[in-house]
Amino acid sequence: MSIFFLYSSWLIPFYGLIGTLFSLPWSINITLRIGPLFGAYLNLLMSCLAFIHSSFAFILIWGKPVKHLAFDWLNIANLHLSLSVELSPISLGALELITCISFLSQVYALGYMEKDWSLARFLGMMGIFEASLGGIALSDSLLLSYGLLEILTLSTYLLVGFWYAQPLVQTAARDAFLTKRVGDIIFFMGLVALSSYGEGLTFSELETWALNTSVSTLNITLLGLSLIAGLTGKCAQFPLNLWLDKAMEGPNPASIMRNSIVVSAGAYVLIKLQPLFALSSTSSNVLVILGVVTGIGTSLIAMAQIDIKRALCHSTSTYLGLVFIAAGLGHVDIAFLLIYAHSIPKALLFMSAGSVIFTTNSQNITEMGGLWSRMPVTTVAFLVGLTGLIASFPMGMFWTWRSWLDGYWGISPYLLVTLLIINTLCAFNLTRVFCTVFLGTFQNKTKRTPEVTWFMSFPMVVLIVFVLIEPIIPIRWKSELSPVFTILTNYPSVISPVCLLIIVSGLFGCLFGTAYTVSRKRSTNLWLHFFQNIFAHDFYLEQVYAVTVVSLVKNISWITSWFDSYIVDGLNNLISYIVFFSSSILKYSSSGQLQLYVLTICSGLWFSILVWFLFKNQLLLISNVTSINSLC
Repeated sequence: MSIFFLYSSWLIPFYGLIGTLFSLPWSINITLRIGPLFGAYLNLLMSCLAFIHSSFAFILIWGKPVKHLAFDWLNIANLHLSLSVELSPISLGALELITCISFLSQVYALGYMEKDWSLARFLGMMGIFEASLGGIALSDSLLLSYGLLEILTLSTYLLVGFWYAQPLVQTAARDAFLTKRVGDIIFFMGLVALSSYGEGLTFSELETWALNTSVSTLNITLLGLSLIAGLTGKCAQFPLNLWLDKAMEGPNPASIMRNSIVVSAGAYVLIKLQPLFALSSTSSNVLVILGVVTGIGTSLIAMAQIDIKRALCHSTSTYLGLVFIAAGLGHVDIAFLLIYAHSIPKALLFMSAGSVIFTTNSQNITEMGGLWSRMPVTTVAFLVGLTGLIASFPMGMFWTWRSWLDGYWGISPYLLVTLLIINTLCAFNLTRVFCTVFLGTFQNKTKRTPEVTWFMSFPMVVLIVFVLIEPIIPIRWKSELSPVFTILTNYPSVISPVCLLIIVSGLFGCLFGTAYTVSRKRSTNLWLHFFQNIFAHDFYLEQVYAVTVVSLVKNISWITSWFDSYIVDGLNNLISYIVFFSSSILKYSSSGQLQLYVLTICSGLWFSILVWFLFKNQLLLISNVTSINSLC
C-alpha cells in the first residue's frame, strides 16, 4: 500500500481537475434548484484528498533517494521530448504545501463568498489553479513546466476576471494576462533555443549538461536572459510587477493562493534553472540586480498604499526579489527556504485582510481602526503573520536569514545592507497597516464588526499554528541547533552580530511604523507629499509604459494598418479597377463589325512597335544573354 501511495503521487495534480469536472454542472448553472454549494463541496473534497495523499507520499519519500518517472511524448530525429516527473522530498514537500494552502483557501472561500451564486464556478477555477501548481511542483521537464505555467496564466486571467460584470475587473484581468504574456513569449524562445543545444529538457539533466556543454558564453548569456525574462513576469519582478497589483481586483480567496504559492511557482522553476544561470556571470548579475531593484522598489511602493490588499501584494514581489538574489548568488537551499518561509505567513496575512474586508465592506485602511477588540482571531492572525514574515526572532524568516547570512561569509557588505533595508521597510509597512486597522479609535465602518464565521476563522487558526512551528524547517535544514530546545544552550551562537543586525532592523521598522499615522488628508510637507505621490503611483510605471511601449505598439500598428489599407489593398484595388475598365472598354469592340476588329489589331501592332523602338537596346541585350546561356 505504501508503494502505491508513493508511486501514484504523480496523479495528485489531477485531483483538482477531477473536482473541476465534477462541479461543472453547478458551475454553468445546469442544476439551478440545488444551488452552488454541492459543486463547491465536491471541489473541497478533492482538495482534501489531494492533501492527504501528498502528506502520505511526503512521509514515505523522506530519507529515500529521488525517483524519476518519464513519459515519452516526442522522439524524432535528434529531438527527444519527454514529460518527466520527479519524486523527491523537495517536490513532494512543495506539493503538500500547495494542497494544504489550496484546501484552506477553499474552506475560507465558503465563508467569504457565501452569498455568491457562482461559488461552484469559482472553486472549479481554484481546482485548475491547484492542478497546475501541483504539476509544476512535481515536474522535472522544462517543457511540461512551461505548459503548466501557461495554464497558470490562463487561470489567473479567469480568477481575476471572476466578477466580469465590473468594467474595472475586465481591465485588470486583461492587463494582468497581457503583462505575463510579454515574458512568456521570450521564455518560449529560450526554451526552443535550449532544446537545440541540449539532449533533453529535464531539470535533472540540466546540471550534467551545464558541466559538459561547449556553447559559447554569448549564447549562454542570451539563453539565460531569455529564461529570466519569462520568470520575471511570473514572479512579478520589475519591470513586469504591476500585474500583481491589477490582480487584486479578483476575489480574496484567489489572492491568498496567488500571493503565497502562485507567484512562487515561477521562482521554483527559476531555482531549478540555476545551473544554467551559473554558466554566465551576466545572467547571475541580472538576477541579483532585478532582486535588489524589485525588493527595495516594491517595499517603497507598499509603504504608500492605503488599499490593504495592495499594501500586502507589493511585499510579495519584495520577498520574491530576495529569491532572485539568492538564485543569482547560487544559494539554492536558501532560495527554497525563502519560498517556504514566505508562503505560509503571507497566506495568513491575506486571510486576515479578507476578514477585515468582509466585515467592513471596505479595503481602504483610512476608514478602519479599533478592530482588535471586535475581531480577536483576525487580529492575532495578522500579528502572527506580520512577525512570521519579517525576520523577527524566533520566527521562521529569522532562521532563514540567519542561515543565509551566517552560512555564507562571502556575501558582500552591499548585499547585507540591501537585505537590512528591505527588512526595515517591510516591517514598517506591515506595522503601519496593523496599527491603522486594528488599533486606534473606531471609525464609521468599524463600529459594528463581528468576528467572521468558522469557515473563515478555522483556516486562520490552522495557519497560525503552522507559522508558529515553521522555524523547525530552516533550523533542521542546515542541521543547526537541532532539536529546537537546544536554542537556549547555544544562546551566544544565536545572537551573532549579523543576527543582532537583523533583529534591530526589524524592530526599527516596527517602531517607525507604530509612530507613523495614516491619514486621508495629503501631507502639507512638500517633500513628503512628492515622495508619497511617486510611491503611491508605483513610480508612474504605468504612465511610462503608456508613453513608451504602448505608444510604440500603437504607432507600429497604425503604420502597418495604413500600409495594409493604402499600399497592399490600394495596389490590389488598382489592378482590379484596371481590369474592370479594360474589360468594359473591350466589350464595346465585340460588336461583330469587322472594322473595329481591324482597328484593335492595328492599335496592338502600333503599341508593340512603339515599345520596340523605345526599349530596343534592352531587348537585344536580354535576347543575347538568353542565347549565350542556351549555348552553354
